Amino acid sequence: MIATQYVWSFGGADLLAGLDTVGMLGAVAMVAVALTYMLVLACAAHILTGRRKRAGQGDRSPRPLQHPVGKPLQIVVLMPCLNEAAVIGPSVARLLEDPNPALHVLVIDDGSDDTTSEIVSAIADPRVALLRRDPPNARQGKGEALNHAVEIIRERYRDIDPEYVIVGVVDADGHLDPTAWEVVRGAFRDQTVGAVQLGVRISNRRASLLARMQDIEFVTFTSIFQQGRRRMRSVGMGGNAQFVRLAALNALGRSPWTRSLTEDFDLGIRLNGTGWVNEFRGDAAVHQEGVTSLRRLIRQRTRWFQGNLQARSLLGFIARRLRGRARADTLWQVLSPYLLLAGSLLVISFLLMLALCVINVIRGVPQQWSWVPGTYLLAFGPSYLYALVYWLYEPDEGAGPVRCAAWCHLFVLYGLLAGVFGWRALAREFLGRSGWAKTAREAEHGSVPEVIAQEAQP
Repeated sequence: MIATQYVWSFGGADLLAGLDTVGMLGAVAMVAVALTYMLVLACAAHILTGRRKRAGQGDRSPRPLQHPVGKPLQIVVLMPCLNEAAVIGPSVARLLEDPNPALHVLVIDDGSDDTTSEIVSAIADPRVALLRRDPPNARQGKGEALNHAVEIIRERYRDIDPEYVIVGVVDADGHLDPTAWEVVRGAFRDQTVGAVQLGVRISNRRASLLARMQDIEFVTFTSIFQQGRRRMRSVGMGGNAQFVRLAALNALGRSPWTRSLTEDFDLGIRLNGTGWVNEFRGDAAVHQEGVTSLRRLIRQRTRWFQGNLQARSLLGFIARRLRGRARADTLWQVLSPYLLLAGSLLVISFLLMLALCVINVIRGVPQQWSWVPGTYLLAFGPSYLYALVYWLYEPDEGAGPVRCAAWCHLFVLYGLLAGVFGWRALAREFLGRSGWAKTAREAEHGSVPEVIAQEAQP
């Protein structure tokens, strides 16, 4: 009996050692792949060539549209709303600061039970219109609201070539840079461009550390990756500050937007399969409110993660309609949520091992600490790249490289929340739960227009 126990004990120790080795190699491989992917896109975007360089300046000769006299680009901004009485008036007013008569705003009130519609109806500018959606048709998802609006646009502009009609989507809390309209109109002078996505910044990043993490996320992952994807022809669309030719939307059928929780993600993938070019312009941005409550952040990001899981339905479309680098990168985008779920298991394993080491230290058991430097580099090594990118991308923040490095160490820890979002989203998907309430607006920290104005100064 004693001999048997010894054999099993010996075998168990070998098994645990083997699992530990496999886990470590798996963690190294996953971090290496993710970091390599980011480096490839960063090099493709040429983002590290100068402190003041802005992305999106164009890397190919545009093929300009020949605008006939009296036939300028018609821009219709769709602003989906649900109980946005607190912000809708100033938001529409900011859009109308551009005096161009070819700019129109269509506010979509998707069943609000506050005074959103009344506020919009009271706006005297003839360029503003209201689409009121009432139950039972209302609150069926952002995609359904946008599809309803695009039907109205098709009818209103039926006598104009749809290549000259641009449909934009701006959230009710979105604040565009003063140069945004010039950037958008300039991008669509290229007749091959079917859609343009502007950059995204978090307007209250200076008031909340959690909001700062979201801003770093958008800069290092969203904006930087989008810049690299311009070379791969795999630029995606975001839910805020997206602009699409009506002709490109028509190529997707009667209902361009899906019922997915991330209808913007689906739209970008499907547009890339139409022959039109998706463009990203980082030289102008939309500033949106960041979530400062961890509870609300988990709720919001769970919704986004679940929407990305739902994009698995597009795998066949990607295989059939996309080619080359665009296909490979888009497959990575669709499958990366599942990689994150697998990676979260490695994180749990590491945390358990760390807890065991702490317990042993408390008990006075001697420990080997040679693994600490390697583990630190594995976990926090990428943070130095994130810090460099963030510092070079926005030097006007007034933060030096040391502070950016500290922020990005915290950002690595913030990234661990993806495991919480992911498993919660997977559970909801498994249970067939896809309904969501709108994320509540938070009190604004200072004047967002003032922040934008400060950033616009040379």
